Amino acid sequence: MVLDALLGIGGKLIDKLIPDPTQKAEAQLKLAELAQNGELARMANETDLYRTEQNNLTERQQADMASDSWLSKNIRPLTLVAIFTGYFTFGIMDANGIKANESYVQLLGQWGMLVMSF
Repeated sequence: MVLDALLGIGGKLIDKLIPDPTQKAEAQLKLAELAQNGELARMANETDLYRTEQNNLTERQQADMASDSWLSKNIRPLTLVAIFTGYFTFGIMDANGIKANESYVQLLGQWGMLVMSF
C-alpha cells in the first residue's frame, strides 16, 4: 500500500520534472527497477523511521521545557557550551605548539553530534 503510493508520487514527479520523453521513460524504468528490488520500500521505511525519530525528539524537548527543573531545560545548551569550550581550548593549545591527541578532538565532535540529536 505504501509502495503503491510512493510509485504514484514518483511517477507524478517524473512527469512534472522531466520534459524529454526518452529521459522520462528511462526514469520510469529506473523507478520500476527500484520498486522490484525493494529499494523503494527500504527508502520508505527509512523515511518513516526518521519521521518517528524526529517526533520523539520534539516530544522530549517539549517535556524538558514543561519541567520545573532548571537543569532539564538547560542541559543541552550547557553541554554544547562545554564542548565548544573544549574545542576552543584545543585550538589555543595547538596555536601555542602543544599538540592535542586528534582522537580527543574527534570525540568532542561525536559528543556534539550526539547532544544535537537528542
